[in-house]
Amino acid sequence: MIAMLTGVIARKTASGVILDVGGVGYDVFCPLTALDGMPPTNERTSLSIHTHVREDQITLFGFSNDEQKRIFRLLISVSGIGPKLGLACLSGMNVNDLCSAIGSEDAKRLS
Repeated sequence: MIAMLTGVIARKTASGVILDVGGVGYDVFCPLTALDGMPPTNERTSLSIHTHVREDQITLFGFSNDEQKRIFRLLISVSGIGPKLGLACLSGMNVNDLCSAIGSEDAKRLS
C-alpha cells in the first residue's frame, strides 16, 4: 500500500495533481483544502496517501497531513459514503470545522 509520496507537481487539476516521483507520474485525487495549500507546479511536495483498491481499479487520494487522511478514512467507513463523497466533505471545510459540524449534528452546514 502506498502511504506517502514525495515528488514534483507535474500538473494541477480541479480534482488533484499529477505527482512526478522519480519519473513516474502518480494521479492523486485531493480535497480542495489540500490543493489550496500546495506549492505551484514544478515545485516539490509531500502528500499523505490513502490507497483505495477495488476489483477494477486502484485510486490514490492525497492529503496535506495525516490528520486529514485519518478523517477521510473515518468518513468512508460510514455506510453510504464512498471516497468521492469523503473527498467532497473535506473539500468544503477544514478538518476542525468538519469535526465540529459533525459533532453538533449541524445538517445545514454539512449539506
